[in-house]
Formats: sequence, C-alpha cells, structure tokens
Amino acid sequence: MQATDSPMAASSVEKPERIVDDQKHTGADKIEFADAQAATAKEHSLTLSQALKAYPKAIMWSILLSSAVVMEGYDTLLIGSYLGFPSFNNTFGNQVVEGEPSITAPWQSAITNGAYIGEILGLQLTGYLVGWYGNKKVMGGATMLMIGFIFISFFGKTLPLQLVGQILCGIPWGVYASEVLPLNLRGYLTSYVNLCWVIGQFIASGVLVGVNTRTDQWGWRIPFAIQWIWPLPIIAVCIFCPESPTWLASHDRLEEAEKSVRRLQSSTAGVNMPSPQETVALLAHTNAIEARLSEGAGYTECFKGSNFRRTEIAVGTWVTQQMCGPVLQTYAIVFFEQAGMSASQAFNMGLGLYALAFIGTLLSWPMIKRFGRRSIFLTGLACAFVTLMIVGFISLGPAGSAGVSWGIGAMLLVYTFVYDSSIGPLTYVIVPEAPSSRLRHKTTVLARNAYNITCIWTGVITPYMLNPTAWDWGAKAGFFWAGCTALCLTWAFFRLPETKDATFAELDLLYERGVPAREFAKERVAITEQMGAY
Repeated sequence: MQATDSPMAASSVEKPERIVDDQKHTGADKIEFADAQAATAKEHSLTLSQALKAYPKAIMWSILLSSAVVMEGYDTLLIGSYLGFPSFNNTFGNQVVEGEPSITAPWQSAITNGAYIGEILGLQLTGYLVGWYGNKKVMGGATMLMIGFIFISFFGKTLPLQLVGQILCGIPWGVYASEVLPLNLRGYLTSYVNLCWVIGQFIASGVLVGVNTRTDQWGWRIPFAIQWIWPLPIIAVCIFCPESPTWLASHDRLEEAEKSVRRLQSSTAGVNMPSPQETVALLAHTNAIEARLSEGAGYTECFKGSNFRRTEIAVGTWVTQQMCGPVLQTYAIVFFEQAGMSASQAFNMGLGLYALAFIGTLLSWPMIKRFGRRSIFLTGLACAFVTLMIVGFISLGPAGSAGVSWGIGAMLLVYTFVYDSSIGPLTYVIVPEAPSSRLRHKTTVLARNAYNITCIWTGVITPYMLNPTAWDWGAKAGFFWAGCTALCLTWAFFRLPETKDATFAELDLLYERGVPAREFAKERVAITEQMGAY
C-alpha cells in the first residue's frame, strides 16, 4: 500500500482571471478564489508542531490505512525465506541436493513471483475502481477477498496450488492506498509506508525463528495462518475512516469533501490552519489547474506533455528501489545459508537485519525534513553501491571460511541500514509527489506495475544466482547489483528533482515549465515569491 496525495497541498502563481476561467469547466467556481489563496498561505506558514496539533486525526487515519502494508511485507519475506526452510522443503521439495530435499530454481522463481503477478492485475483494476468508487470501498473489498485467498496458501500442499495462492493474494495488495496527509507531514507519513513494510518483515522473521525447528507441515502453515490476524482490523478502519477529500472534490461532491476535511482536522481553537471551506477551495483550485494541463484522466494522459516526464520519474524511482539490490534482503535467510552460516545463525541474522531496517526508517524522518528528497536518494544509492561492491570482494575469499561468511553477513546488515534510511522510505515520498492530482492513481499504478515487473525479473534471476544447482554465484551477486545500482544513480542524478516543501500546484507549474531536475528547488522558491504578486 502506498500513501498518495494530500488534501491540503496546493498553490498557484496563476492570475485569478485564468483560474476562474478554468473553474467554469470543473465546477470549482462554486468556491471563492480567495479561500484557496488563504489556505495556501496558511499551509506554508504551519510549523511541524502546529501541523501535528492541527491534524492528529489525519495522522491517525493515515497510519491505520498504511498498516495494511504490514501484511504485504510479512508475506513477501515469508515466501522468500521458505526456500531455505526445512519444513517447506520437506513438503514441497522436488529435488534432492546433498541428501536434503529442495525446490528447483524455476519453481523457486515462480512461487516468489506469484504475488507480483497478482499485484499487477490488482493495480490495473485499482486505477479504474478508485476513480469510480473511492478509496474506502475499494480497499475494504480487497481486504475481504484477502481473507478467502489465504485459505489457498494455508491448505495447498502442491507447488501449483501455492503459486495460485500467491497470485490471488497479490491482487488485493495492489489495491491498498491512502491520502489523508497535510503538506507539512507529507514526507513523514508517506515514508511510514516503508516502516510498515519493515514491520511486516520483522514480524515474519520473528515467526520464522519461532518455528524454524519444526520439520512437519505446521512449520510453514502456522506462519500462513497468522496472516488472518490483519484483515478484520483493516476492514473496520475502512468502514469508519473518512473518504478522501481529494477524491470527493474531483467528483464535484464539495459538501461531502468539507465534511471529510472536518473529520481530519483538529477542533482546537487558535491553530492557524485552513478551514474546511478553504481546504476544499484549495483542492478544487488544484483540480482546475490540472484540468487545463490534462484534459482527460485516462492512462494515455500519463504519457502526454509534462505528464510524460512525471510518469518517468515515478516509474524510474520505483524501479530504482528494486534494482539497487534489496532483493538480497528478501532472500536473506537463503543468502546467509549460502554464505556458510547454520540455519539458526541465518534466521537470527535475518531478525537482526529487519531490526536495523526499522531503525533506519525512523532515522530517515529527520533527514527528510532537513535534506529533502533528491540529496538523500542520491547519497543512499552511492553508499549502496560501495556496500554491494564490498560484499562482492569479500566473497572472493576462501569458500566456507567463517570470517568470509560473517563478513558478508555484516555488510548485508550495513546495506540494509543504508537502504532503509534512504532509498526505501524516500521512494514512498517521491512517487506520490511526482504525478498530477488528476492522474495520481493511474500514474502510481503504472509506476507500481513497473516495480512489480522489475520484481518479477529480479525474482527470476536471483534464485539462479543463489541456487547451488544453477549459477551458484552466492555473495558474488553483490557485483551484479552494484552495477545495476551505478546505472540507477546515473539516472537519478540527471532526472530526479527536489520536491521538498513544494505544494502540488507548484509542482504542476514546475513540470509545465520544463524546469531541469537540478534547478527545481531554486525555481520553487521563485514561484512561491511570485505568488505574493496576486
């Protein structure tokens, strides 16, 4: 589940006459332009502490909705770890290696990629369903489907059934989204999605440590059954949470949008925050700008004019998140075992790995506030490149050496900390800020599906890299992912803009004017100053 647009984020440097002309075509002329200007000024003036006091309910709903990602992170790690799990291999192993049952590389690739195939299907449906029915209904329905699909994974005792179960479970994962974020808290709450992912992986690691000594079928069934804990609370959240004000405003349901905003704001007097009326004016105003920039709202619009560049940034950022080597985390248990560790050592290292990921994500929050998006993302990629190269060089040491094994494990822990304090959480901040509000869901669908396709590709080749009956690269895979990271760093340096402190309407104008990526921050300040002229 990824967090998306803010109901509080928009501004403009356009002259009022031009905006009013746009409003004739969007229904936004029902709202006074002065309200939109007032909301913009208040949004920029809010400090962090004021934003926390003004929007506690928005923060709460965002956290609760984003928590659906915990289940996805849990299952993703589960399937990757099962490949080195005695209980799973005893049930599903279709070959014998050194006297122990194991699963062939083609089936390893199929099982681990099944969920991504399902996500692609779910995401494509989401682009339309959210536009028609809104976030609440779509997310609630997807969670109800998840309850049924888990049964297939739990009871399936053949590899084909496990594949079907993963594909079907992936469909609801492609639906999860939330967007109740005020501007001043956007970076924190969108990056919280990465924290949810890490929490899910940490829980999965703990569960696996608890059952790793079991060799019967309950060793893999119990972790699957634990997934039934999540759906009912998520459904309850979907029933009681307010609908997205942005979605309501884009459908000309302005009175309902105001009611939704009231449910997101604090009733505390004295806080300098936009009123519900001003907030909805801001949303309608942003919609008016984007209606001019994008006449339609179909998938083809994502590839026209300035939207093409915005789609490229969203897609490129999410592809980068997967191409810089985090697949080694998914296969951490297998990777540690291939590096020469015992099964118990490998599972304990996996638990430590995700504990570091949790800490790294928390540390990313003050850095996002201080340094923005672009600089952290670039620095993270550079550090990831160095770490992966070191992993590759360590692997050239004596095979089976305890020093080599622990050296590889230690560097993978360092890589995890670097990744989850920079590239991982920043992706969830950058991607929702790249598209226009009108095309946000559809652009995010395209970007996420590009990510899923990349995951399928990396998921296909990684088992071959690590499987001793296939390529048997082991930790030398670090060289390969270091090369991919270098390519991603080059792309990001020339194409990734700085979006820190920019409202969505300001971003619309920056993209429309074709401002180079490395000049976004400077031009945004100029646009904000230009606002005062109207």
